[in-house]
Amino acid sequence: MEGKLPLHIGIIMDGNGRWAKKRIQPRGFGHKAGMKRMITLAEHARRLGIKYLTLYVLSTENLSRPREELDGLFGLFRKYFTANVKKLYAENARIKVIGDRSALPDDVIKLLDDSEKQSPEGADFTLVFAINYGSRAEIINAVNRAVEAGERVDADSFSSLLYTDGIPDPDLIIRTGGEVRLSNFLMYQAAYAELYFTDVLFPDFTEAELDKAVENYAARERRFGKV
Repeated sequence: MEGKLPLHIGIIMDGNGRWAKKRIQPRGFGHKAGMKRMITLAEHARRLGIKYLTLYVLSTENLSRPREELDGLFGLFRKYFTANVKKLYAENARIKVIGDRSALPDDVIKLLDDSEKQSPEGADFTLVFAINYGSRAEIINAVNRAVEAGERVDADSFSSLLYTDGIPDPDLIIRTGGEVRLSNFLMYQAAYAELYFTDVLFPDFTEAELDKAVENYAARERRFGKV
């Protein structure tokens, strides 16, 4: 692919429920399709040469959804997560999880913890799962940690207190599904991210659609406030 690649892409994966509704299916049907799409996109991003991909899997607000829907989502994790993570390990990829996992089921927490611990050393691709993640909660948590330590912070030291410590800020944030907002996703880190919005519902956001977003990014001039 020609042009400059983003080092780090974030994706707000929106539209699973509406995708299922269009097919007269329950929301869980859309989440299953979204899970499969998520896996193929991670593999494709790695092939493109993207170094970091952050997927907004579950927001702090999403935890207020009906129990049946949440149980279905966690069930999909149990079914698909381990086998596909092992495939990524074999391709020299590592897993990182951001968010407050303490509110998740115990076995899901263990899956996530183990996926981080078992990631290969020196991986050339990092797949970040934002689960029970909210940017406001992340920022408040970072401020409280600084206050408890009695420390004043600058931009660098504050960044080290965030869930994303060690991960470069996103260059490109993609939102599928037609909504035009960040929805509490990486708001601090996205200060200079390029934003790309598409009406395509997430299960239909194919590798070709990701290529289009990356090509759109490559054609932009990033000035970071300079002339």
